[in-house]
Amino acid sequence: MKNLLAVQEQVRSGKFNLRDKSEKYIQSITDKNEEINAIVHFDADEVKSEADRIQKKIDDGTCGSLAGSIIAIKDVICEKGKKVTCASHILHNFVSVYDATVIKKLRQEDALFIGRTNMDEFAMGSSTENSIFGPSRNPVNTDFVTGGSSGGSGAAVAADMCDSALGSDTGGSIRQPASYCGVVGMKPTYSRVSRYGLVAYASSFDCIGPFTKNVTDAALILQSIAGHDEMDNSSSSVPVDDYISAITEDTGTLRVGVPAEYFGEGLDEEVRKIVEDRLEQLQKENVKLIPVNLPHMKYGIATYYILATAEESSNLARYDGIRYGHRADFRKVEAELSEEKAELQKELKNGSSATLDKVFATLDSPLIRLYKKSRTEGFGTEVKRRILLGTYVLSAGYYDAYYAKAQRVRRLIKQDFAEAFRDVDVIVSPTAPTTAFKLGENLHDPLQMYLNDVYTISANLAGICGISVPAGIHSNGMPVGIQFMGNVFRESDILRAAKRLESL
Repeated sequence: MKNLLAVQEQVRSGKFNLRDKSEKYIQSITDKNEEINAIVHFDADEVKSEADRIQKKIDDGTCGSLAGSIIAIKDVICEKGKKVTCASHILHNFVSVYDATVIKKLRQEDALFIGRTNMDEFAMGSSTENSIFGPSRNPVNTDFVTGGSSGGSGAAVAADMCDSALGSDTGGSIRQPASYCGVVGMKPTYSRVSRYGLVAYASSFDCIGPFTKNVTDAALILQSIAGHDEMDNSSSSVPVDDYISAITEDTGTLRVGVPAEYFGEGLDEEVRKIVEDRLEQLQKENVKLIPVNLPHMKYGIATYYILATAEESSNLARYDGIRYGHRADFRKVEAELSEEKAELQKELKNGSSATLDKVFATLDSPLIRLYKKSRTEGFGTEVKRRILLGTYVLSAGYYDAYYAKAQRVRRLIKQDFAEAFRDVDVIVSPTAPTTAFKLGENLHDPLQMYLNDVYTISANLAGICGISVPAGIHSNGMPVGIQFMGNVFRESDILRAAKRLESL
């Protein structure tokens, strides 16, 4: 498989035209997307026009470093003049008035955008089944999920609808679908890539990163989007490494930490064997395996879902139906409230008793009822579930018992990783405890769905970087991924480890 560096060389040398390449991907989307449902917004004429514009720059010798690359964008990242729905009814008609920083950077390097990808609503889910556009289907076997929340991006790359795609990762939403779809997915260190223009889920966890067909392409895309951004006050000014050099000039021993906590109960035995076999092969490639301990990881899932839902509850409070997004019909709301009040008065006048819920409901002002109605109609089931959980853990009487305690555990998890990285360069694990599951299998079992993130959430809690690379094929025919995690701003280390695995 050719990487983007080789493709770009062919484009620049005139061996093939970018218009031809774009039409190949347009045809792929036309042929496959009805079944896979990876791309949700797509304008073929605009793609062809942009291909011609960039080709002219290629011919003139004035093109950027990503000229020749074709990229899909998750529908949670803002592009000026394009719908940004977050796969939610509450934003189904919202059009962005500005470009996210990552979009600006990719445009400056002459990347060609081919479409916007499906996702779980507001990036909340592990299967891309919570979407107003319907579920995405795994290109390897369309009876199975793509993973989530960036499942559309993973599926688009796996189905050869684009060279690469951008996703967002809050608790594994790039790495887990990459594993399920059999592609490379990378989450950079928190603050390495600007979040400006990324619709927020959990602001202290969210990261933008690439899906690619190989490790070299991940390094190339990351090189273009990483770096400080004045528009993002959480953005780091730590210098960006030369990621391409890190993998092309890789020499010396690589120390890989193997934590027992990631190979215990709940891990599919065949996934375990595939990962362990790959680690055994890596030892022949100047890789030293070192046992490490991450004692607080048993609290990872609980800690993550307390903190992430708390931040989500706060972030999604802005969707009130007033300033933008879906708004319920105000006249119907007023009429409904008037009817309820009249009915209550009639019942009380006749000596009937009324429930407290019914009494309190009629105390709403029309504006409060409009807020409630707009949010009830606009948000899906999983988003509502997480808003309720997040609001609960932030409420008076429960804040200290849940949220404050979870923040302390998060610090302990971060310290565990800092201690481990004193002795190793990267830490390895399976990306997910199982392969992709069948569509609908876990949709009504939230706890089981959340457990799919058990190996990925730790990187988000600690703010470190991680990458998932294909490791093999399960007997059920679905891909298995292996994850490498690196210390803060050590993306070069996980790219080196991933490249060595890819080269086996």
